[in-house]
Amino acid sequence: MKVEWNNKYTTISVYAIIVICCSLLFFNILDKLPAFTENLSWVMSTLQPFVIGFVIAYLLNFILVFFEEKILVFDSIKNMKQKGKRAISLLLTYTTAFIILYLFIQFVLPQLVDSVVGLVNDIPTYVNNVTVFIESLTKNIDLNNEYMTIAVGKWNEFIDYTIKIISNLIPVLGGMLKTTASGVWNIVLGLIISIYMLIDKEKFCGLSKKVTYAIFNKARADKAIELTNRANDTFGKFLSGKIIDSAIIGVLTFIVLTIFKMPYTLLISVIIGITNIIPFFGPFFGAIPSVIIIMFVSPIKALWFILIIIIIQQLDGNVIGPKILGDSIGISAFWILFSLLVAGKLLGLVGMIIGVPLFAWLYSIVKEIVEYRLKKKGLPEDTEKYM
Repeated sequence: MKVEWNNKYTTISVYAIIVICCSLLFFNILDKLPAFTENLSWVMSTLQPFVIGFVIAYLLNFILVFFEEKILVFDSIKNMKQKGKRAISLLLTYTTAFIILYLFIQFVLPQLVDSVVGLVNDIPTYVNNVTVFIESLTKNIDLNNEYMTIAVGKWNEFIDYTIKIISNLIPVLGGMLKTTASGVWNIVLGLIISIYMLIDKEKFCGLSKKVTYAIFNKARADKAIELTNRANDTFGKFLSGKIIDSAIIGVLTFIVLTIFKMPYTLLISVIIGITNIIPFFGPFFGAIPSVIIIMFVSPIKALWFILIIIIIQQLDGNVIGPKILGDSIGISAFWILFSLLVAGKLLGLVGMIIGVPLFAWLYSIVKEIVEYRLKKKGLPEDTEKYM
């Protein structure tokens, strides 16, 4: 019997069968969630080298493009075959990455470890000094004994909580080193995979386009490729810009704190630089533990540090950030906050880093669909017309 695929009822029946199958699959997964999660974990652990390789290749691709388009522009290299030019660019890219990693391990990492160990060892002295300072301060203030008892109790709770957090820094760092060491083989494999990805990145892109055109019709395939290019453009500009911006802020913080002779300068600068990658909340995440660390040494310097960080963040938000990032996000502060909260809740720290470009990409798709439908209805597309 010949099936009439263009028949309305045949189409409805096919869609109904697909929905039923998907529903059965979904409820089957829910019924056997532990086993499904275990199998998913096994699949993810198997694919981990490829995920690591893709991340390394994606991040290093910015350096590779910079060398190919900005540095290797001499006539002798221009006339070289693409494979030869790519080989030189790859060599320069990975050499640059390894030099940065070597400098970090050689000069920054030992000082970071020394700072953390010294901080943990000096906690009792710092706590005693701060307690004496607060007691001398409260003697000059005429407070009710009941309020004094509450204030002292809260202060002791704060001290206990802070000591607990800082004391756990070494085990946490040890756990991170252990996890990194256990995943060294995956990292090595990921590094090798990233090299192959960068060598044949155009071939991989062409293959993915070929498969897309084979599965979908031309109009839908064109749209899928356009959305993929849009996502790559949004993520690429945001991540590369944020990394450069955070590196500048970290170095600037180190210089300023060194001038003001702040304690644990390198440790605090690294904290500020890393947390600055997270939009909106990053400066707060970095400033709060830094203020607590400095406050143990000198409450006055902690106040100065707050003022310094406010000035640096204003400089970053109004001058450095816009110069580097430009309008790569393209969404308002409200949606940035919304995307951070939602993505952070769902994906944790990774969500807080990629949540903004991910939401900006989805926002651009929804905006395009809404404006297209309004245009078909002959209605204005500008939001101000509806205010």
